[in-house]
Amino acid sequence: MGLTSNTVLALAVLAGVLLFAATIWFWPKLSGRTWRAVAGRIGLLLATQLALFSAVGLAANKSFLFYGSWADLFGQETSMGKVVDHSMSSKDIKVVDKQKLDVPGGAKPQVGGQILKVAISGQKSKITSPGYVWLPPEYFQPQHKDENFPASVVLTGYPGTAENLIKGLDYPMKAFSLSKSGKMKPMILVMLRPTVAPPRDTECVDVPGGPQTETFFGVDLPQAIQDTFRVGKKPENMGFIGNSTGGYCALKIAAHYPQTFGAAAGLSAYYDAPDDPTTGDLFHGDEKLKKRADILHVMENKKPAGTSFLVTSSEKGEPNLADTKKFIKKVQGPDRVSSIVLDSGGHNFNTWRREIPPMLVWMSGRIQA
Repeated sequence: MGLTSNTVLALAVLAGVLLFAATIWFWPKLSGRTWRAVAGRIGLLLATQLALFSAVGLAANKSFLFYGSWADLFGQETSMGKVVDHSMSSKDIKVVDKQKLDVPGGAKPQVGGQILKVAISGQKSKITSPGYVWLPPEYFQPQHKDENFPASVVLTGYPGTAENLIKGLDYPMKAFSLSKSGKMKPMILVMLRPTVAPPRDTECVDVPGGPQTETFFGVDLPQAIQDTFRVGKKPENMGFIGNSTGGYCALKIAAHYPQTFGAAAGLSAYYDAPDDPTTGDLFHGDEKLKKRADILHVMENKKPAGTSFLVTSSEKGEPNLADTKKFIKKVQGPDRVSSIVLDSGGHNFNTWRREIPPMLVWMSGRIQA
């Protein structure tokens, strides 16, 4: 509950009303001259006034934005402003910060690569989403300055944060280490969460009258990547990766846009969009749109285009094993399918950490510069 949220303001107003009512109700009982009665009257009056002043202060701050957060209000926001270099930005991707990888010599991009914090805007979907871009060291090295690089979109689960892909799943560090050891080619990673209209879970669907999430990930995002970075425009130049909800999105978007994505990896993916309070009504009675969101239905009816798919599950701990086996059977040549099935592993970060290195090696073998 942020300082400027409606919930905090409503709670302050409610507290003021309840304390005022309590003061009226208990005043006769506290009318005596004993120290308990006097202390009770003072306490009720102070508490009521504090709640009322808080409500007024919160309302004024919400209107004029004197303070943007609790940390700002209490003087805890002390980080210095950062000068942003817009030379790597484009009309669709704005760089708002840069980070180095924690490796020897990592302060130099040509040694440790670079992580860009970005804001990505979709021209057709009108969606803007935050994310991170990992650029490998080779991207900055003079001998590769005219070369293109393969790129993969990487999505978290729902609700997730893009930071989880860096801090929790270590995608940049894993890509750096695998590339340095020669197990995979240098690859650009564009890391986001699938939640582009928080807190709603749109399941990468173009919702009628709502967020056009499929268009963002299937059309706008790859165009923005190709316009901003040295990435080719053929399907063999770009992949799509995700875990859980992100895995569902990766498989679905690659199936719908084989002209854009040459490979997709779904870690612990499911195969149809859920219908629950987090999603709301995604299809508005449109059966065609609903079938489009059913990956098993799509794979059964799509024209194979040479896309490579990787799916993961486990014999114990994952609920998607049966559907994963169905998906594998529905892939028809020239499409290709591979799998990672662990003996045991739940729907969690520990499982995905075990799957990411071999998945990145597999992806590196499926897409190229």
